[in-house]
Parts: sequence; C-alpha cells; structure tokens
Amino acid sequence: MLTRSRSLMIAAWTTLITQIVIVGTGGAVRLTGSGLGCSQWPNCTPESFTPVPEQGIHGIIEFSNRVWGGIVVAVAIVMLLMAIRQRAGRGIVTLSALILGLTVAQALIGAVVVWMQLRPDTVGIHFYLSVILVGLAAVLTWKVVVGAAGPRVAPRWQSLLVHITTGVLAVVIFVGVLTTGSGPHAGDGGAARNGLDPAIMQHVHAIPGYVLLALVLGVVLAAAARGPRLHLGWSLALLGLLLVQIVVGIIQSNIGLPVLLVGIHMVISVIVTAVGAATVLSLRPGRGADAVAAPSAEPAGATVQA
Repeated sequence: MLTRSRSLMIAAWTTLITQIVIVGTGGAVRLTGSGLGCSQWPNCTPESFTPVPEQGIHGIIEFSNRVWGGIVVAVAIVMLLMAIRQRAGRGIVTLSALILGLTVAQALIGAVVVWMQLRPDTVGIHFYLSVILVGLAAVLTWKVVVGAAGPRVAPRWQSLLVHITTGVLAVVIFVGVLTTGSGPHAGDGGAARNGLDPAIMQHVHAIPGYVLLALVLGVVLAAAARGPRLHLGWSLALLGLLLVQIVVGIIQSNIGLPVLLVGIHMVISVIVTAVGAATVLSLRPGRGADAVAAPSAEPAGATVQA
C-alpha cells in the first residue's frame, strides 16, 4: 500500500509529466497542420463531439490533444484533492489550486484559439501558459518530494545570478514564441502569421540564447566553487539541456525547420524550464533533498511539508 507521502509524490510527478506531455501533443497539432482539425469547441464539428471520417487524420490529432487536455485537468483535480486530504501544507495546496485554475484557463484559451482561427497571438499565449504551468508543476513536485526550503547556504550574489538566469530563460522562450509565430508552422495552411521576418527573428532569438548560455556557465562555475552539491547537479543538468537545445535550434534553422526537430525544440524548452526551477530551489535544499535523486530513499510515512 502506498504511504500518504509517497502517493502525493506520485501525484506531483504525474502533474509535472502530464503538463510536459501536453506541450508535445499540442506541438503535434500545430506541426501537422491540425490546428483546425476540429473546427468547433467543445464539439469537434457542429454536429459531433468526436471527429468524423471526413476530417481525416487532422481531426484525430486535434481531438486526441483535447482528450489529453482532459486528462491533464483530471490529474490536477486529483492533486489538489490529495493535497487537501493529506494536509500537505498551505504552500502545496495553494500551488495545486493555482495549477488547476490555470489548467482550466488553458483549456478555455484553447477554445479561443480555435474560435479565432489560430491567430498567432492567441497561439503564443496558449504555449507560454504551458511554460508557466510546467514551471509551477516543477516547483510543486520539488515541494512535495524535498519539502520546505532549508537554510540559506549560498551567498546572495550566487542566488541573484541564478534568478537573473531564470529571468533571461523566460525572455528566451518569449522571443522563441515570437520566432515560431513568424515561421511556417501555423497549425493550419490558412492561418495568419505575426508579420515578423522569420530570418531576422531567428537571429534575434539567438542573441538572448547565447546570453543565457553564458549565464548558465557562470551558474555552474559558482556552484562548483560554493555548492551545495545538489545545486551543482541541477546546474550541470541545466547546462547539458541548454546545449542540446542550442544544437537542435541551430540545426533546425539551417535545414528548413523540419517538424520533428521543431517539436523536439518545443518540448525541450519546457523541460529546461522545469530544470531551471529545480536549479533555483536547490540553492536551499530541504531535509528531503536526497529524495530528488532517489525518491525511494524517503522513509515510509514521512511527513510532507509545504
């Protein structure tokens, strides 16, 4: 039988994973031109809730993404109910409620995206909210697995450097949203673009990207010199993911933005967001910090703190 704390850990990890996966399914909708595969919302067609044969594969792809969205909402509901029932603490309950509220809002924004025929500004908001949700889910998972923040063990300048780095990460993703909005993958052949020059935007996107790389290198060097060890591990993970992301970005921009690489680029961006959140939180590891690397190390029945 699952202990209370372990069942909550599973719920938190499931929340994070489902929020990441829906970025992949949403990307599949956009990259296959299936954004209007279901022309209505919540119905797929004016007459049917589910796709009809005439809609072909595009209807199936879009409807599958909607079904997964329902699963994400259900997981968020379960997470909140479990946090309340297990008295997980105000911080965890508040985060769970916020994630549920934003997930429902995300579904409604998805409806607006369809109603407005995939306008690039609405599509961009839709994606960026997913980035925020993944970040919040990462914080939630950390709080459930690790517990309350421990005492400050890093100097203030190091903490400031990490926070500046995550701020630049947010800017990089925002510029990436604008870059994608100028490119060929609109979600439907007839959808509008944002009017920006895609060739120029690729260079504009690269500038904060390289600034971010320099900052992450600084974070790693600071972590190697000052610790804590857990922070160094997450900093190295962030650096590794960022290097992969840069390589994928360079390749995709030089070979015509193939849909597979664009999709990988999108998913990595939210994984980087989650790891960035963990990098910040690892500056003040709590009593359960070892559980981040090995969740099974948590004693059965341990108390979960906010």
